[in-house]
Amino acid sequence: MLVSLTVGKVDAGVTVLLTPDKRLIEFPSILLPPNIVSGSIVDITVARNHESENKADSRFSALQDQIFSSFGASEPSTPILRCRNATQTSLVLEWDPIELATADLISLSLFRNGQKAGNIPRPLQMHSTKISGLAVDTEYTFHLVLRTTAGTYASKQVVARTHKMTDLSGITITTGILPAAQRDGLAQAVERIGAKMVDGVRIDTTHFVTTEGRGVPWEKAVEMNIPVVRPEWVEACEKNGRILGVTKFYLDAVRPGPDEAQTRNTASPAPAPAQAQKDLPETPAAAAASNGESKEAGEKKQAAEESSSESDDDEDEGGEGEKAKATDEQKMRREDKEEQKIALRPGQSSTSPGQGLGDDNDDNESTDEKAVAPSPGDGASFQDVAL
Repeated sequence: MLVSLTVGKVDAGVTVLLTPDKRLIEFPSILLPPNIVSGSIVDITVARNHESENKADSRFSALQDQIFSSFGASEPSTPILRCRNATQTSLVLEWDPIELATADLISLSLFRNGQKAGNIPRPLQMHSTKISGLAVDTEYTFHLVLRTTAGTYASKQVVARTHKMTDLSGITITTGILPAAQRDGLAQAVERIGAKMVDGVRIDTTHFVTTEGRGVPWEKAVEMNIPVVRPEWVEACEKNGRILGVTKFYLDAVRPGPDEAQTRNTASPAPAPAQAQKDLPETPAAAAASNGESKEAGEKKQAAEESSSESDDDEDEGGEGEKAKATDEQKMRREDKEEQKIALRPGQSSTSPGQGLGDDNDDNESTDEKAVAPSPGDGASFQDVAL
């Protein structure tokens, strides 16, 4: 198709061309013949290149197919959740490995009764989880929610119920070091109560039964906080027909002997001992009784001691006269010293604040005697007199 155009304004980069119906077209100047000026008429032939169009379409289709095969052929799969084991207070849930296709993982969350219970750590490596602390004989619903860069996918709800106290089918036992005969008896007891035994410590292992605390399985059980009990626990559960606590059956628990156990069952609890009275002195009668003497002998001994103490008091009162004389002489010496001190201190009154001005020396002496006289039985002597 041939088109005639009139050259209008010419610039270094763009030239304005005018159509016959006076329309303006901006055309690259480099594509026009040289020496073009305003008013020149140029003929432009326009044709469609079908071969180039076909090549471009082929290249674009190949790119679309490559993108679809790399990113659109598959998508993340919906998680499939199921209950692996149930006990009286715990549940073990497991699911198939997560398939993300070409998407990136954002999170994998577990929901319990419609509420988020938490995110699953390392969801690409972990395919199970254990939920503890549940109520006995209670129904729960669980489901998983997978979030990826390609969208969000939720699993179907799984309904699980914890067992009753008399239902022992959820007990999963892993054995440690046991004698051969005891292991066979334990296997039979486990089969009778409806429980199961598994090889190796797993996430659904509820109890680890052994008689010796050593070995790799024992270490793994301790690391996973699985109760390590003696075989007697299984026998006690079978005897009582229900699951029992493991506190008394721990491997490191103290086991009472038969005599001690019988004594605990038959003997009544002893009353609490009274407060010790070590600081209180014992009476002669009590001391005599503690030494194997009779009560009457202790009372006679106490009476003899009281009579001897009274005679000693009488002797003390008889000797008070001689002691009083020595005391009077000492008082006289003290009064002489006080008079000498008063004479050396002019301006001070010789009377004490508690005495009247009209009192004589006799009254003072009688007052001093009353103040200094020793009480009966206190052993008055020179050292007892205040200087």
